[in-house]
Amino acid sequence: PFDPATVDWVYPEFDTEISADCPPADGTAERTIDFDGPPPTCIDVEKSYSAVFATSEGEITVELDAATTPSTVNNFVYLARNHYFDATECHRIIVGFVVQCGDPTASGSGGPGYQFEDELPEAGEDQLGSVAMAKSGPDTNGSQFFIVTGEDGAALQPDYALFGQVTSGFDDTVAAMEAAGAAGELVEITEVVIITS
Repeated sequence: PFDPATVDWVYPEFDTEISADCPPADGTAERTIDFDGPPPTCIDVEKSYSAVFATSEGEITVELDAATTPSTVNNFVYLARNHYFDATECHRIIVGFVVQCGDPTASGSGGPGYQFEDELPEAGEDQLGSVAMAKSGPDTNGSQFFIVTGEDGAALQPDYALFGQVTSGFDDTVAAMEAAGAAGELVEITEVVIITS
């Protein structure tokens, strides 16, 4: 099995200059689900970013925390603007715990072809509606993420990069996603749109 301790990790400094290699913000990029390496800098940490998820159960809006987790938000924005999350299944749903998505293979082991370093929260920061990265060990973030849906999820140790908070759609859409998953029904993200302000 993969052992993160055997890898010589390289952590580039977060660059504040937006790269020309970023997908266009207007959503016109072609869908890409496999990449050669971590994304270039595609966000401006002085701006605010939110993600609007269209799902099979309704719409969710997530406020992204670029100030605290710039690399993680940059990664999410990069993937979303490359339509990476479009038409993907939320493959792991545990009632009272989390809804986990972001794997285009829906196998639980898929990713974008690279991994990047952790940006970890303080203990006790997770709450209902928190959005955090799923991973297989230290510094193994890729594309999978989860939404905390219950107290068991909120009680997780601060081992997962907490990069967003659901600001609308938690009580209806996320609850419906959780219920559908519990019933064995397919729960799908149809599209993620990034809003900048």
